[in-house]
Amino acid sequence: MQAQDIQVLLEDKLENCEVNVQGDGSHFDITVVGVMFDGLRAVKKQQLIYALLNDEIASGAIHAVNMKLYTPQEWAQQTS
Repeated sequence: MQAQDIQVLLEDKLENCEVNVQGDGSHFDITVVGVMFDGLRAVKKQQLIYALLNDEIASGAIHAVNMKLYTPQEWAQQTS
């Protein structure tokens, strides 16, 4: 599975979110910024993304994922 495939999959399922996926083979770094994360703890944010990738993880197409998940406000603080 390619990073672009995962990016398209997530963009299709996550409305109004910025998605960036980097990686090769089966190890990927995923960054998602969206208002859907407002009020959620880190674990809940991760659970939302894992649920979307569950089939690919179960099949072995994705082996390892590093996630950085932000609300727009959190992202603004990270990038300033």
